[in-house]
Amino acid sequence: MTLDILKAVFLGLVEGLTEFIPVSSTGHLLLIQRFFGFDDDDFGKTFAVLIQLGAILAILSIYFIRLWRLFLGMFSDADARRFVIGILVAFLPAALVGAAAHGFIKGVLFNPWIVCFTLIAGGAVLLWVDQLELKPRYRHAEEFPMRMYLAIGVFQCFAMIPGVSRSGATIVSAMLLGSDKRSAAEFSFFLAMPTMAGAFAYDLMKNHKLMTADNTILVAVGFATSFVSGWFVVKSLLDYVSRHGFALFAWWRVIVGSIGLIGLALGL
Repeated sequence: MTLDILKAVFLGLVEGLTEFIPVSSTGHLLLIQRFFGFDDDDFGKTFAVLIQLGAILAILSIYFIRLWRLFLGMFSDADARRFVIGILVAFLPAALVGAAAHGFIKGVLFNPWIVCFTLIAGGAVLLWVDQLELKPRYRHAEEFPMRMYLAIGVFQCFAMIPGVSRSGATIVSAMLLGSDKRSAAEFSFFLAMPTMAGAFAYDLMKNHKLMTADNTILVAVGFATSFVSGWFVVKSLLDYVSRHGFALFAWWRVIVGSIGLIGLALGL
């Protein structure tokens, strides 16, 4: 049990550190679970989803005042109401696809080979987008047109494939549709809240029988460490991407994916 707790701490740190940057937290967790031997049953995959709640609460704690104002503004401010509706519109495609294809995603796509290939491919896409001479038309997420919210939501569905990255899919699509880097990254934070909360609730409902006393302790530990590490990432990411772009994350994806392929080929 002590070893499992140490694994849960480490996996929670990885979840928090990678959830909001475009490197695929789920992909990293699946590879680490593979090489740590923590994926010998269905609980390993469920654990990777459930500890996302800690990262969700990290966003909530940082954006609480702004979220509260949005909530109150829904009843009196047309701009606030429009932004909330935009977030829900962007969330809807992933909610529908995730519910319809849950079994296929967990049973087939949660595969370390797929993760490695998508990590590398996603790194190439990030490098390509980072080098484009894009001319942003929107510098605030609240300004996106409604059709743009929907398009970002459709792109987010690709993140159902582990290794693609939910934040990567939303950031890249937002930038290609006219957003600057900072507002694209910030909108990925807002969209993460209903998306990750929905995934958490749905997976918990489907796999509640796996939540034994010991497994509940492991999830709680992973939740706590993902909250702490996620908080620091959210606080620093916007300034970093505004100044430096996404090249660091792109090369990280390529390196991790390549190392993973080598390890799998060697039978590790």
